[in-house]
Amino acid sequence: MGFNLMYPGDFSISGFFGFSGFGIGVSPENMMIAGDDGVGIYTYWTDFIFQAMFAATAATIVSGAVAERIKLHSFLIFSTVYVALIYPWVGSWKWGGGWLDAMGFYDFAGSTLVHSVGGWAALAGVLVLGPRLGKYAGNKIKPIMGHSMPLAAIGVFLLWLGWFGFNGGSVLSADPAAVSFVFVTTSLAAAAGIMGAIFVSWILQKKPDLSMALNGSLAGLVGITAGADVVSVMSSIVIGFIAGLLVVVSVMGIDRIKIDDPVGALSVHLVCGIWGTLAVGLFSSDHSFMTQVVGVVAYAVPCFISALAIFYILKMTLGIRVDEEEEMGGLDVGEHGMAAYADFEIKSAI
Repeated sequence: MGFNLMYPGDFSISGFFGFSGFGIGVSPENMMIAGDDGVGIYTYWTDFIFQAMFAATAATIVSGAVAERIKLHSFLIFSTVYVALIYPWVGSWKWGGGWLDAMGFYDFAGSTLVHSVGGWAALAGVLVLGPRLGKYAGNKIKPIMGHSMPLAAIGVFLLWLGWFGFNGGSVLSADPAAVSFVFVTTSLAAAAGIMGAIFVSWILQKKPDLSMALNGSLAGLVGITAGADVVSVMSSIVIGFIAGLLVVVSVMGIDRIKIDDPVGALSVHLVCGIWGTLAVGLFSSDHSFMTQVVGVVAYAVPCFISALAIFYILKMTLGIRVDEEEEMGGLDVGEHGMAAYADFEIKSAI
């Protein structure tokens, strides 16, 4: 139903809500979607699987923020409800031709429609769930380190590569000029994000923090996603660099107010998603800054409130947090019944 909520065709409530029915499928003669020149450029099935990937991305943003203490079944229920109902409903306001699209709001590949939508849900989940055990003792902040920085770096490079599909695919054609331009703005923004994150972390922490550098690249990617096709190459570098600065300050600031976000998902996707959306109004003469502000607020309110409601209902019914013993023992064992690092644990025990 999600695809038909996001692309309803006609809206029953003046660009605010529409639904074209359950299921997917069209007759073969209607499968080609025509471009401006009337020539078929991609199929219905192409559009469906591409948009399914975007929807899944919104859910994975939440998973990083609630990691290491949420019940698996509760998270799966949340993801299903949020991605099936909330994500496509609000997404229809822009990409489905709804009221924000009519107003002139612009988000090329989802700084707001994907990343901030996931980010607002992540914030709601973290607030309902609470911090990991031992993270905040008294007035002190205890760092809980990830187990493998090399794997984290590999993951970031996989995301960077995947972003060429994320942004490049949003051109919705194989136009070599448009796709290659988006590739360049996307990659340079990521590189500039690394530079910005290294710069500010080196000043604040006296060392060039690798984890901040990795999040800096993702911050640059999120930041450029809204305007990758409408800002200049030099502007993409500025947008990415500022995103890299923002993500470091945001990670440290969110930690200081005792909101536990293990991977910096709120900073990368929510904060930099907002920045990237607003940057379109600052760096593109064809789009209004105030319209971009309206879009940011329009997505913030329903996404945060609905995610908060879903998480709270789950908390009051099934529960959303594992018990203390399971959290300390690890969710690999408690939620999945197997050790993620069995050899290591056996040798440690010996």
